[in-house]
Amino acid sequence: MKVATKAYGVIEVDERQKITFSQGLLGFEAYKEYVLFDAKRQPFYWLQSVDEENIAFILLNPFLFRPDYEVNVDNEELLEIGLSDPSNALILSILTIPQEGLMTANLQGPLVINRDTRFGMQAILSDPRWKIKHDVMAELMAYRQGGECPC
Repeated sequence: MKVATKAYGVIEVDERQKITFSQGLLGFEAYKEYVLFDAKRQPFYWLQSVDEENIAFILLNPFLFRPDYEVNVDNEELLEIGLSDPSNALILSILTIPQEGLMTANLQGPLVINRDTRFGMQAILSDPRWKIKHDVMAELMAYRQGGECPC
């Protein structure tokens, strides 16, 4: 399947890379179909709208910089994407990468994707530890040095 992307032009992707967010993403509720693929720079991922090439998100596995991250989502919400076994979930955070300033990750609104059904949702976590702007590099360095998180 060919998809017009914001960063890479028109690319060929496998149908298995297609992810459906039946509720859309916050602020982008009208867009339900996306493709997920590796960005050119690891460990990042690219989530590209199938319907609008200018809608795309850079994603990161939040456990890479916050091993203590916990995604507590109601089982009923998980069943909406066909997820009965939480170990079958792919958890990703949306990044904000400004031209100047800090790269931040949204840990309050992670994407939860069922690896089998390829249905996903954006969870909204109520745990006060998780905010919409976590300084990825500062938190990564703190954990590598065995220190406390500066958040």
